Amino acid sequence: MENRIKTVLLLAGMTVFLIFMGKLIGGRSGMYLAFLLALGMNFFSYWFSDKIVLKMYGAQEVSPTEAPQLHQIVAELAQEAGVPKPRVYIIPDESPNAFATGRNPEHAAVAATEGILRLLTPAELKGVLAHEMGHVRNRDILISTIAATMAGAIMILADMARWGAIFGMGRDDDEGPGIVGILVMSIIAPIAALLVQMAISRSREYLADETGAHLAHNPESLARALEKLSMGTQRVPMNASPATAHMFIVNPLTGSSLMNLFSTHPPIEERVARLRAMRSY
Repeated sequence: MENRIKTVLLLAGMTVFLIFMGKLIGGRSGMYLAFLLALGMNFFSYWFSDKIVLKMYGAQEVSPTEAPQLHQIVAELAQEAGVPKPRVYIIPDESPNAFATGRNPEHAAVAATEGILRLLTPAELKGVLAHEMGHVRNRDILISTIAATMAGAIMILADMARWGAIFGMGRDDDEGPGIVGILVMSIIAPIAALLVQMAISRSREYLADETGAHLAHNPESLARALEKLSMGTQRVPMNASPATAHMFIVNPLTGSSLMNLFSTHPPIEERVARLRAMRSY
């Protein structure tokens, strides 16, 4: 419940940022512009984001005959979660990872890399797929898509405000913050939006871990899987886009410890500790 409340508050904060940036650029008309921009981007993301990301990673849909174990686990977990069975994809990549996508449980897909299928035991794989099914049941895919889209809209508006201020289009009247204020906010707002998006993503990961542990009836299997995946992705990094990194169960990007502070994923150690603090179900 705490994670859900936190997500609602953070999404509300992003909405305020978006409206504020629109007003910063052009007053009331700018607010309308910001609303229309976010509406258009969210519409596109809602209908097409799943197809785009699956194609981006070369994911191939597989039948129950081609991947019987994978389909069996997904079917069992879907029944346990009370949602329709998602489509099943395999990504031709040796980096061990997985993600779920789709605008709602009725149009969901689960994708696993060839690397994760080779690395994990059946119980550990079930823990990972249970985590992804948790995302599906909790509608995290839609929430994370909206957060990413709103962050993108804020960045676009910030660029517009920054270039407008540079070319003398700032509002120096009593209602506006002036050119200096616009420049400062055009820098601060995108950073704040990214931090809010990161906080939303981390909250949903913790919630998916908890949900997955319930669905698989075994928190330890997911904890072990996360430890293996953390080491596996370091040994075999994935050529992943930063824009889609938040979708994977573990961060597919490698980087410095400083960059990890701004990761959309919580620290693996913290996730494992939380799972091991849970009792078996």
